[in-house]
Amino acid sequence: MSSLNKVMIIGRLGADPDVRYTQSNAAVANMSVATTDRYKDRNGELQEKTEWHRVVVWNRLAEICQQYLKKGSLVYFEGKLETREWEDKEGQKRYTTEVKAFNMQMLDSRGDQGGGSQQRNSGSSQPASAGSVELGDDFEDMDDDLPF
Repeated sequence: MSSLNKVMIIGRLGADPDVRYTQSNAAVANMSVATTDRYKDRNGELQEKTEWHRVVVWNRLAEICQQYLKKGSLVYFEGKLETREWEDKEGQKRYTTEVKAFNMQMLDSRGDQGGGSQQRNSGSSQPASAGSVELGDDFEDMDDDLPF
């Protein structure tokens, strides 16, 4: 294998999905997802470190995210890392690295979201078998064990 670019994130949305449409009417959703690590330091005190991840989804998956996800939703995204470059108002080059997701699964319990755990695929050029991940029914019961 020459290389691999794959990202899997389970976290909570920091805000409702921000959905916009391109000139060709393709939906694009931008989301911020928080993942939190908890650990004990040398003194035995509980420490917490939160990382924020930019996640972008396209087309029908973007519309599904807008419809079913909201701030605080627990969600699984699978995709790849991409870095974009642009120029700001002052002409300076800027970069951002984000997760371009092609799979999403809602992990909140049915009462929290109304939709239950459902896996969604963006319908992109990725074959379903190459990007699909089956998280068993036991995964739904982990809600109480998550540290956030």
